[in-house]
Amino acid sequence: MGRSWECSGDYADMHSYMSRCHSCRVMSGCWMVYDQPNYMGNQYFMRRGDYADYMSMWGWGNNWIRSCRMIPMYRGSYRMRVYERDNFMGQMHEMMDDCDSFMDRYHWSNGCMSCHVMDGHWLMYEYPHYRGRMWYFRPGEYRNFRDYGGMRFMSMRRIMDSWVMSGCWMVYDQANYMGNQYFMRRGEYADYMSMWGWGNNWIRSCRMIPMYRGSYRMRVYEKDNFMGQMHEMMDDCDSFMDRYHWSNGCMSCNVMDGHWLMYEHPHYRGRMWYFRPGEYRNFRDYGGMRFMSMRRIMDSWY
Repeated sequence: MGRSWECSGDYADMHSYMSRCHSCRVMSGCWMVYDQPNYMGNQYFMRRGDYADYMSMWGWGNNWIRSCRMIPMYRGSYRMRVYERDNFMGQMHEMMDDCDSFMDRYHWSNGCMSCHVMDGHWLMYEYPHYRGRMWYFRPGEYRNFRDYGGMRFMSMRRIMDSWVMSGCWMVYDQANYMGNQYFMRRGEYADYMSMWGWGNNWIRSCRMIPMYRGSYRMRVYEKDNFMGQMHEMMDDCDSFMDRYHWSNGCMSCNVMDGHWLMYEHPHYRGRMWYFRPGEYRNFRDYGGMRFMSMRRIMDSWY
C-alpha cells in the first residue's frame, strides 16, 4: 500500500504533498481535480466515491493530480448567457437548463465561444452529449477560451445537488424497472446523467435493495439454460475470463442467497444489473448482455 493524504480544501499545487497518486477516494462533496498546478491543464469532475485508477479512467496518461478545488454546494437557480463568438459577440441565449448540443439546438457549428455565468455551477464539454474533456465554470465572465487551449464547447450541464440519504437502491431510466440501471448507495450524486452516460434520460423508476447479512451463494453457468460448466460462488469475481476462461462470460445463473451486481466488463466496469434470489435462464431481457464480472452487495455498503 502507498501513502495516503486527506484534502479538505483547495490546493493550487499538491506536489509538496505527494509526488504521485494512482488512486483516490472522495469522502464528501464535489471537486474538480487538475493535472497541472494552479488549476490548469486537464480537469475532471469528482464526487463521493472511490477512484481506483483515475489516470486510466480519464485518459491522463502519466499525469498526476496536481491541484484541486472543492465545488460549493448550491441549491439556487441556474442562469448562464452563452455566446456564439468571443467577447460576447454573435448570437446570445440565456440558459437555465442543460444543453446536450449547441449545434442541434442553435446551429452553432463552432459551439459556445464565450459565456457569462450569473447563477450556479456548470460543466462544459468539448463534444456534444457531455463527452470529451470538461471544464468547470463558476459565476463570472469568460470572454474567450484561449486559456483552455482554444477549446470550443459543444454541450453543457448544471452541477446539481442530488443525494441518497440512506440504504442501497437500483435506479432505472425506464418505467417498471426497465432500461439502463445503476446502483446507488448513501452519498451525493451531483450529476448522475453524466456519470452514467444516460444522455437526457431521467430516473423513471427505482427499488430499494433490502439490507442482507446472511451468506452469499450463486451458481453461474457458462451457457444459457444452466448448461455448460457450472461454478458455485460465495464471493466476488472480477473476471470470469481470468478465473474460469469463459470468453463469453456468464450466460445464466441461479441466485440462492444474497443480492448481487453483475457487470458487462471485467473488473466491475460497464453497465450493471441487479440480481436478487431467483433463476435467470438467459439474459435476453438484458439486451443479450454477457456478464464478465460480479460482486456481492454487502451490508457494509449501507
